[in-house]
Amino acid sequence: MACLSFIIGIIGNVTAILLFASPIKTFWWVVKKRSTESYDGIPYICTLLNTCLWSFYGLLKPGGLLLVTVNGVGTILQIIFVTLFLIFAPRDKKIKTAYMVAVLNVAFPLLVIAITLLVIHGASKKLTFVGILSAGISIVMYAAPLSSMKTVIKTKSVEYMPFSLSFCVFLNAGVWCLYSVLTKDIFVGVPNILGFLLGSVQLILYSLYKYKSKMLEKSTDVIIEEGPTQIVKGVIEMQQAKNEQAIE
Repeated sequence: MACLSFIIGIIGNVTAILLFASPIKTFWWVVKKRSTESYDGIPYICTLLNTCLWSFYGLLKPGGLLLVTVNGVGTILQIIFVTLFLIFAPRDKKIKTAYMVAVLNVAFPLLVIAITLLVIHGASKKLTFVGILSAGISIVMYAAPLSSMKTVIKTKSVEYMPFSLSFCVFLNAGVWCLYSVLTKDIFVGVPNILGFLLGSVQLILYSLYKYKSKMLEKSTDVIIEEGPTQIVKGVIEMQQAKNEQAIE
């Protein structure tokens, strides 16, 4: 059983790292053009927070090496992306991004670490505290596409829910679901079960409405570049579109 869980964890590492690394193409263009253009830094900041907390959880968990490696790599990659964003973003966006980085990627993780190590006593309680926080943030990220799913049903278009993102969420969450069952880790299991179910529903919706979307190819290209950060970015774009409609 331990050998099987290790193998599944390795597969999960591979799928997750590929997702974490997918924005490399985006930032290649950012560096080349020396501008972030219309990109938003929030998705990378949120993903960095998520990987930081899961890395800490993996350090606290006995046998959590695979969680540390995958999220450690994800943290390093997101730090690079956020740094490049800060370098090449316009001044107003740079100030806003720097503030969010200070709060979400520095102050909040340090606060969690301090509370865990100095206030909470007992290894199991520490693991539970960090596990709940990590799972909670992952659930929010996985649940974010719900608004886009509603729009897909309403408009009968998959413009904001391309196949690549849905399939990647389905595959990656499915692998980590299996890992959580084998290792009996409820904190890894709960958010990934949700991600697997939502990914399944998204694939079903995609199969129903894929021929009615006129912007599928364009949206798919964006998803491939953005990887898991598109989960957050898609919601931001949806909210902006709704605000514009309200103004009109």
